Amino acid sequence: MSVPTPTVWNWLSIGSLGLIWGATFMVVAIALEGYGPLTVACARTTLGAAALLALMILLRRPMPNFTPTMIRYLVAIGLMNTALPFALLSWGQQYVPSAFAGISMAALPLFVLPLSHVFTDEKMSFRNSLGVVMGFVGAIVLIGPGVLRLGTGWEPLGQLACIGASMSYAVSSIMTRRCPPIDPLVMAALLLTVGSVALIPAMLWIEGVPAIGDSRPTLAILFLGFVPTALAALIRVATIRSAGAIFMTLVNYQVPLWSMVFGVLVLSEVLPLRFFAALGLILLGLAISQWSSLRKLVAR
Repeated sequence: MSVPTPTVWNWLSIGSLGLIWGATFMVVAIALEGYGPLTVACARTTLGAAALLALMILLRRPMPNFTPTMIRYLVAIGLMNTALPFALLSWGQQYVPSAFAGISMAALPLFVLPLSHVFTDEKMSFRNSLGVVMGFVGAIVLIGPGVLRLGTGWEPLGQLACIGASMSYAVSSIMTRRCPPIDPLVMAALLLTVGSVALIPAMLWIEGVPAIGDSRPTLAILFLGFVPTALAALIRVATIRSAGAIFMTLVNYQVPLWSMVFGVLVLSEVLPLRFFAALGLILLGLAISQWSSLRKLVAR
């Protein structure tokens, strides 16, 4: 099979995804101005699920064979890829800058590598290991002295919640690789449905039935459901099919940068120097660990 060559549209798509996902953390912070964290997570998941289910039906995508194994994978991945990380990020962003959440997501591929080494046939090389170590050092710098202040405030727990969301995404990535074959669009729709089913009762139990708030946070919730959750999923699938999974890794370098830009310019966040040091370490570790993939991409 020939290696796909990225087109102008592919480059525009990858740039759009980096911008959309990088802005997500800022939009979550705005949504939290009028709604509770579980309400934000639940609304985002439910709106995204509704949009993708409608598109799935419109395009007549084939439903999978719902064997017990398939059901177990869909439920587990749905919880780990949508319900849990969305809830953790929304809760954590009450106490940390949106840029912190964006930078913590940059460490996602570095969490995936050791999990892949243990649970799949993708073994780590020395270069991978070096990149992972550097990335974890970056994560420690990002948290800073906060972890030593556990029990003295909410900020350290908010930091750990964001890191926990990144680890949840990593676990779900490994499970996705092991999942039986299924149409990507159908899978995305079903995973969001599972997340919605899990978050709705949790939201009602803890935060109650949400009332429509001011227009600013309400529009932010609508944006979260339809743009970074539903629309971005479609762009991602189309880009991978057209240009390949290696090309898709370029998004990982853009998201934390955009999250910092939006945090500073829109939310007027004041970022400590350790955020920039952590970002540099994480991105360097990411580049080292994915050097082979990046070299193949440049060779095109």
